[in-house]
Amino acid sequence: MPEWLIMALVMAGTCAVVVTGAVLNARRLGEEDDPDETPDVLDYMIMMIGVVYAIVLGLAIAGVWEARSAAQDGVRTEAQALHEVAERSAVYPGPVRDRIRDDVDAYVHHVVHKEWKVMIDKGELTDRGGELLTTLRRDVTLATPHSDLQSQAYQPMVDQVAAVDDARNARQQSAGPTMPHLVWFGLVLGAALVIGLVFTLQIRRSPRELMLAVMFTALIVFLLFLVWDFDAPFGRSVGDSTTAFTDLFPSARGGS
Repeated sequence: MPEWLIMALVMAGTCAVVVTGAVLNARRLGEEDDPDETPDVLDYMIMMIGVVYAIVLGLAIAGVWEARSAAQDGVRTEAQALHEVAERSAVYPGPVRDRIRDDVDAYVHHVVHKEWKVMIDKGELTDRGGELLTTLRRDVTLATPHSDLQSQAYQPMVDQVAAVDDARNARQQSAGPTMPHLVWFGLVLGAALVIGLVFTLQIRRSPRELMLAVMFTALIVFLLFLVWDFDAPFGRSVGDSTTAFTDLFPSARGGS
């Protein structure tokens, strides 16, 4: 199911619950109830709660966004380092060059078509990916240079393979969700509390007030959806963040 459809359904359902609750609450209180009876101090307390929740929600969005940006930077580093290895191997004889490039292509193909889905679903990497990287490291290390040009390319290739390994380890550490379950509990509970305070303020007297309550609820749901969406550092589908690999290795765009 597309993410935008999930957001639309959740937003519509939450707003429907708020409207239904407001209508039922208005019928329960009747026309005799006076909204002006709400103590002024209660209004200030409600505003304070809303401000505190807004700060916490903003920090949550900033946190998951920063984690996602760092994870995607690591992916770009990994892909660029692999590209450098493949390009620098051009100075070696055909058999050595082809073997190194085949190792790179095999690793990229596995990451894009196999490992990425496992990483999204389970929050972990595959053993096969580590084996393919080990094979690439061995072949690059054993590519003994026999000319000055090959000697100039050898050490940078070894360094780039080390950069791939480092980026892969960082990708493994960032594979899981960023937000702890306790924080999610607080965000959802806070959203329910803030939306529930709409009834404490007695916004039920006119269609305009009801519309404002619905818009406020939709905004809260949208912001929580942003946190949920950004909480997956590598996206929620394979195509979300593998473009760093497929842009540099067009052959990886094919099937599995």
